[in-house]
Amino acid sequence: MNRTTFLLSLLAATLLTGCGGTKESTPLQRKEAALLFSEAQFSTNLRDFAAAEPLLAKAADLHPENGTYWAELGTIRRRLGNTSGAKQAYQKSLDAFKASAKKSPEDAELVLQQVYVLALLGRADDARATLDRALKKLPDDRALKAFSQSKQLDRILADPKFKEIAL
Repeated sequence: MNRTTFLLSLLAATLLTGCGGTKESTPLQRKEAALLFSEAQFSTNLRDFAAAEPLLAKAADLHPENGTYWAELGTIRRRLGNTSGAKQAYQKSLDAFKASAKKSPEDAELVLQQVYVLALLGRADDARATLDRALKKLPDDRALKAFSQSKQLDRILADPKFKEIAL
């Protein structure tokens, strides 16, 4: 009975640690992901989106807490006509930026990244609400004030190139 209880406890502990979210990437994984991302950017510059997509998917898989990798993967998938894949990548990007913002609540850049990804997801109202909450929380932040006062979100939403990659 004790051995069975021990094995069940061990199994439960193993399963629960796996459910706690993604593990943080190792330095080696981050370096490999950065290299893959760089290769994907080269392919993107050549407009070879089909070559860039698997590189970005691997980079995002190796370093899932990097919202930029997910956002770029979503953009490439959108350009390839894979709307559902783009939506998944954009959502993972948003999740990654939210997680980073929880760790660094004073970092306005992470809020602006969330606003951008919410816009990519077609959630302009949520993007505006996120920006408004951030302005209340960080009223003296120059980047947030400048973004808001210059109506950057409206400009982004109206941009034809943005519309090509947004959902």
